[in-house]
Amino acid sequence: MNKEAVTEQNLHPLLIKRWSPRAFSDKMVEEEKLIRIFEAARWSPSASNIQPWIFFPGIKGDDTYRKIFDTLIEFNQLWAIHAPVLILNCGKTLNDKGGNNATWQYDLGQAVAHLSIQAMEEGLYVHQMSGFDASQAGRLFELPADIKAVSVTAAGYLGNPEILHPRMQKSELAVRERKELDTFVFADTYARVSSLI
Repeated sequence: MNKEAVTEQNLHPLLIKRWSPRAFSDKMVEEEKLIRIFEAARWSPSASNIQPWIFFPGIKGDDTYRKIFDTLIEFNQLWAIHAPVLILNCGKTLNDKGGNNATWQYDLGQAVAHLSIQAMEEGLYVHQMSGFDASQAGRLFELPADIKAVSVTAAGYLGNPEILHPRMQKSELAVRERKELDTFVFADTYARVSSLI
């Protein structure tokens, strides 16, 4: 299935083909590929090089996967059950001196973005989710008070959309769309379109 972005500028091929499917193959992901996607996250930038990210990778059939899956909202459980890997993405809210780290969520997001691009390089796809119970995840994984669960990432090989619930198949096959640059690239004041556009 071709879901490549139709861009107005020439972009890196991995960015063009990156998208977030819900249909995953039941093919297991090779361990070395998983290690490389976390290595990509490891080398993501972070404020003051604090590197506040923490990941819990669950492989289908293990306890980590089961616990992550149990935190998902019902809608996400309908499709994520097919993903061979579920990753709980967490961040450390404090810096190394015990003070508040104002950018921990931003830095975690960058790390997950790096992970997702490396996944594309590996022939894998990821789908990031906010639809899960973060409090339940905190209890199940016994997270300390300064570690917060932020999102869940499903990862694996692309699957057949026919495995999805009918209400999800339409969006899986739809053409990808994005807002135009002039709706978010501004200069001087809010909503004044930059001369770059």
